[in-house]
Amino acid sequence: QVQLVESGGDLVQPGGSLRLSCAASGFPFRNYDMTWYRQAPGKERELVASIYSGGRTNYLETVKDRFTISRDDTKNTVLLQMNSLNSDDTGVYYCNAKHTFAAAIDYWGQGTQVTVSS
Repeated sequence: QVQLVESGGDLVQPGGSLRLSCAASGFPFRNYDMTWYRQAPGKERELVASIYSGGRTNYLETVKDRFTISRDDTKNTVLLQMNSLNSDDTGVYYCNAKHTFAAAIDYWGQGTQVTVSS
């Protein structure tokens, strides 16, 4: 059974940090590109950061100097370290896995809430 389980979301003050984790199971993790998306209230879901099966990364422009995505293929885990958070970072963060060579094969987690507020 395929599972993506996100954790680490919380309420944090502006300027604070959080680390999100996505634990994957039920599929060959190392063959998948991993992406964090987020969706703010009333807005469309947007890509935040990706890490491909070969290790290359890609970031949303507004987070590239503050967020770091990483993966551990031995633990089937992808992390998102988020620093200098601001209110625009508020939203539900989702983990996505997409097969490197077959994009139609992709999986989603249930999401974890990140709220940045004083």
